[in-house]
Amino acid sequence: MPANPLIALVNGRVLGDHGPREGLAVLVRGKRIVAIVAHDDARMADAQRHDLQGRLLLPGFIDVQVNGGGGLLFNDAPTVETLRGIAEAHRKYGTTGMLPTLITDTAEQMHAALAAVDEAIEQHIPGILGIHVEGPFLATARKGIHNANLFRQPDASDIEVLTAPHRGAVMLTLAPDQVPPSIIARLSEAGVIVVAGHTGADYATTRAALDAGVCGFTHLYNAMTPLSSRDPGVVGAALDDPHSWCGLIVDGHHVHPATLRVAIAAKASGKCVLVTDAMPPVGSDRPDYVLNGQTIVMRDGICQSEDGVLAGSALDMAGAVRNTVELLGIPLAEASRMASSYPAEWIGLGRTHGRIAAGYRADFAVLDDSLTVHETWVGGAIYPVG
Repeated sequence: MPANPLIALVNGRVLGDHGPREGLAVLVRGKRIVAIVAHDDARMADAQRHDLQGRLLLPGFIDVQVNGGGGLLFNDAPTVETLRGIAEAHRKYGTTGMLPTLITDTAEQMHAALAAVDEAIEQHIPGILGIHVEGPFLATARKGIHNANLFRQPDASDIEVLTAPHRGAVMLTLAPDQVPPSIIARLSEAGVIVVAGHTGADYATTRAALDAGVCGFTHLYNAMTPLSSRDPGVVGAALDDPHSWCGLIVDGHHVHPATLRVAIAAKASGKCVLVTDAMPPVGSDRPDYVLNGQTIVMRDGICQSEDGVLAGSALDMAGAVRNTVELLGIPLAEASRMASSYPAEWIGLGRTHGRIAAGYRADFAVLDDSLTVHETWVGGAIYPVG
């Protein structure tokens, strides 16, 4: 057997740039897609065939907000082993790339998390594309489940560690009403993907932050000032701005479906991204976990504290795509892009990840018509589900 064989994924419906198509084969060698060809293409003669059994072949999902999974919470132990376990848990649901997310914590934990992600990427842990640091530069008035006792302004040490060279993407959620535009600009110019969230900012403050380098919004609508007739707030600024991305949690609990449809209709094409905000119950039989000393329990798909505060979600990416189709009425091709090519663009990987096209990473999710995942491919390696 050749050391680097040509593999042909056949008998599937390939979701390319123009929707699902039958009668095509996807040729893979190593970690990359070689070509999309007809079944009678001459190159098929030398390929090892992998039968998709008539299922859908979608680009692998990319989740830019993953707090935990498989019973593990990144904050509890920001280590390579934790990252390995979280990525493995989400891989069952078609996630081939993620930004593990550190919720507001101490400076020491933030430094440890950044180092762990760098080490995981160096060790080629499948699916780790970078890190999302959500806090601690947030607003107490919109704290959600975050520990407001740890909120603070970024100091020179924070800026140094965030802007230092890292092996993957670095996304930072901050509150524009707590961090001045000069700091936002400094972070953005150094390559940090600066996004707004957990903020009580008004429209003008948010607009100034966008001009300084904020490029997106963390879980749009949640933990931010709403849109109203005379005060557009953060939501108004997000929907009004044609260039920024918006993360959407489509779980049927965080945001009403009609409200999500309004955002998708208002934003420019390609700027709405599906995220999970996933917590340890995803991929685990255990419904409870501890966050900031509080016991959080997942009931009926909702993760809440004892006093009813939402604490992330029990959503996986396959579920997010399914809900986007079923609850929002979005075509599968667009829902898939919201989970793959759009997040890839957001984190600077649009030329290598998120599409089924020649030269792109061989990252796939294989789903049946109920949008249940049966196989996940990461970098040309297959991970059967079940």
